[in-house]
Amino acid sequence: MVALLSLADAVELLEGVRRGHLDLDRLPTYPMLVVDLDSGDQRLAERVVPETGWPIVIVGVGSASSTPPARADVLLTESSDPPAPWVLVTEGIDKALLDLQHTLAGCPQAGATLVQVLRSNENATVGTALAIESLAYATLQGGDEHRAWLEGLNRPSPDLDDAPSVVLEREGSLLHVTLDRPSRRNAYSSKMRDELIEALKLAAADESISRVDLRGNGPNFCSGGDLAEFGTVTDTASAHWIRMQRSAGWWLHHVGAKTAVRVHGGCVGAGVELPGFAASVEAAAGATFALPEVKMGLIPGAGGTASVPRRIGRQRTAWLALTGRTLDAETALGWGLVDRLSRGAD
Repeated sequence: MVALLSLADAVELLEGVRRGHLDLDRLPTYPMLVVDLDSGDQRLAERVVPETGWPIVIVGVGSASSTPPARADVLLTESSDPPAPWVLVTEGIDKALLDLQHTLAGCPQAGATLVQVLRSNENATVGTALAIESLAYATLQGGDEHRAWLEGLNRPSPDLDDAPSVVLEREGSLLHVTLDRPSRRNAYSSKMRDELIEALKLAAADESISRVDLRGNGPNFCSGGDLAEFGTVTDTASAHWIRMQRSAGWWLHHVGAKTAVRVHGGCVGAGVELPGFAASVEAAAGATFALPEVKMGLIPGAGGTASVPRRIGRQRTAWLALTGRTLDAETALGWGLVDRLSRGAD
């Protein structure tokens, strides 16, 4: 069972750190501080304020009628149908906290970095947010947590198929863009990224293209980063440089106003992050969504810390990424991660 601090004790601890009377690494259950928001004067919640760069996850629990601290990283409740930014945990608060604690015990650096990036990106432009995300991702790529995950990875063989990973079809003013690696569940490879960028650049440059329709061929829209490519980059500074020059997230943001994405099946990692930049996202009823990167010793790296919070908020994004849990289509619709549900996959 994870210990909960009262509002008064949490404020005393955080203000003690701010005044230099207490070190961050002496806080309870570091790097996670859990605050009972129903435990006292609600005005105290406004003083539960971590600095943006503090490497500690602040979790608030309580009824959805409690006053949530604006700077909390995750907000959990058992109250039915809670408003944003609360997350409903039907399995109970204790189980939810243990899930968070398990992730943070295994990957404390990645978890703390995630909330630092989300806090920093909250009011940043998309371009700035992408740069912050990429720098943090590059740092974690060279870390022990990601290295430990790589050691346990059952890496698939490289894909030697020379066929296009992205297929384009023009229909008047409409450009159809299809992710087309069905045998790899549309895993997001560097080849797919580069081909997708070229398609989005075309949509940006050609004024006669007024609509872009993005979808995936096969059982999944996109199963996330291609596992065959993880660990192949040894120069993380160069990897950051490449991400900044070849960002499909940036180009999706650039043409997002005229882009509709249709997702189905498993949407993992980039399969959640990239659609978040579009003006319209339609999901098949059975679609699922997950951000598993923190348990890999990383953070979302395809633009997710810029796109997903703009749809569902920083706190719900942190919950998804810290737990790696799968979100069903109906909940994704209620949160605003998708805009509508279709009858099934196209």
